[in-house]
Amino acid sequence: MTLSPSPSPAPGSKAAAPRISFVSLGCPKALVDSERILTHLRAEGYELSRRHDGADVVIVNTCGFLDSAKAESLSAIGEAMAENGRVIVTGCMGAQPDEIREKYPNLLAVTGPQAYESVVAAVHEAVPPAHDPFLDLIPPQGVKLTPRHYAYLKISEGCNNRCTFCIIPSLRGDLVSRPAAEVLREAEKLVKAGVKELLVVSQDTSAYGLDTRYAPSTWQDREVRARFYDLARELGTLGAWVRLHYVYPYPHVDEVIPLMAEGKILPYLDMPLQHASPSVLRRMRRPGNQERQLDRIRRWREICPDLAIRSTFIVGFPGETEAEFEELLAWIREARLERVGCFTYEPVRGAVANDLGDPIAPELQAERKRRFMETQAAVSARLQKAKVGKRLPVIIDEAGQGLAKGRSKYDAPEIDGAVHVAFRRPVRAGDIVTVKIERADAYDLYGTVA
Repeated sequence: MTLSPSPSPAPGSKAAAPRISFVSLGCPKALVDSERILTHLRAEGYELSRRHDGADVVIVNTCGFLDSAKAESLSAIGEAMAENGRVIVTGCMGAQPDEIREKYPNLLAVTGPQAYESVVAAVHEAVPPAHDPFLDLIPPQGVKLTPRHYAYLKISEGCNNRCTFCIIPSLRGDLVSRPAAEVLREAEKLVKAGVKELLVVSQDTSAYGLDTRYAPSTWQDREVRARFYDLARELGTLGAWVRLHYVYPYPHVDEVIPLMAEGKILPYLDMPLQHASPSVLRRMRRPGNQERQLDRIRRWREICPDLAIRSTFIVGFPGETEAEFEELLAWIREARLERVGCFTYEPVRGAVANDLGDPIAPELQAERKRRFMETQAAVSARLQKAKVGKRLPVIIDEAGQGLAKGRSKYDAPEIDGAVHVAFRRPVRAGDIVTVKIERADAYDLYGTVA
């Protein structure tokens, strides 16, 4: 669909800045894509609208990882079409445009993930920019959709793994790593702008640089290799909390644990392990020796006793037997992971896993998820109780009258637990305060500013 250009303003008048409404769905990696698009548009003079019906155009950044995520994306597109009618779609689901166009044929444009230039071009066609270089300023760190005190830092796109339950490589392509200097310059800008916590994300963080053969680039008059350890070491010099997400347990991850023990980066690893039964892991095409993983975790804790490990697991994978599920429960009891999420297997169109075994009945999936979470809750409650009486640094996310909500070094935003804080002296969002922990439940801590 080709749009006519907007009418020219009357002589001597100033054109109103075009307004963009934005919906960002999916994971933190997609959130970074949204931030890049918005930063580009704000630099060109576009303003952001909180309402679809007050905008010149609506952009919907979709998720297409699971069928339920696709349904949420289609619903968001439908709402935007109903309230505005001038809609541009991008993101993972945009890699399958026919499915979107079939339901919404009158969209202005549909682009795939990471297609920043295509999204901006579609916006230009829908409503040309009215840029005023004297007035249209954006902060050096760009537009952020997270609170001011933390930010996601994406270090690569795509993935070389071929897990049978995942279609991300078909949506986002193979691994493409950013140069280390580029990542570090972005991180430096964020910290200078007041960001206290950098959350490092990618599809496979520990594979960073593999595609470039760890090519060096120049940052602060020295060369830094595009390598997991080197990047973590340099990020640890910036004075912010550095939290590592989506780290596959490759052997070279061992090198980063001493940085955690030395306080250079947070003692936190988000490792998406997915299961513990060797036979299920083989069907998933994941590393299958979980006994070796237990040994590695023990070694890590010897080096860094403070280490917190978060992971996610899938129950009800096609063909999963009761014996395989029991292997997972036994592993969870033995591993004593601090933070754990659990999902029931959901078929994804195009995923190899759909044909690997008999589907597990939804009621059995739900029952296994319940048993899994009960097992993990008992583990978590013991680990949380051990923190009572300790003094922990806590980053404040929300502050009210005498009460605040924050997170310890062991908790990432939105996915982990919280620390509920009582205080007498003023506390603001973004402050890092020392809290004496007075009580705990299975997931949250409660204490007072020391």
